[in-house]
Amino acid sequence: MQRREINSLEAPSSAGGYAQAIELTNNSRMLYISGQIPEARDGAVPQDFVSQCRLAWRNVEAQLHASGMGLDNLVKVTTFLSDRKYALENREIRNEILAGRQIALTVVIAGIFDESWLLEIEAVAAA
Repeated sequence: MQRREINSLEAPSSAGGYAQAIELTNNSRMLYISGQIPEARDGAVPQDFVSQCRLAWRNVEAQLHASGMGLDNLVKVTTFLSDRKYALENREIRNEILAGRQIALTVVIAGIFDESWLLEIEAVAAA
């Protein structure tokens, strides 16, 4: 698979360590990951945002690994936050987990299905 980050000079530049677009060629597999929630297998949901965010990312990684992929295969992530006040913590944790990987990103402030969840993360990966 060949991957190219695209950041057009005719549009605003990205802020926060992501690519405006990702072009893939010669890929043979696509993985669409449904929204991963901040809930453990036993149903436990942490109370604080940082713990919930890390758990949701672990759940994303679990889906990637189940398909034989990893974080390097991510091309697009959409994060749904229950409140704008979590934006900075979300960015810090995402940047730590992605460790410099440039992917296409969207963050949406939205009502989340379960009121105890402070975020949900969906993703697209390719190999």
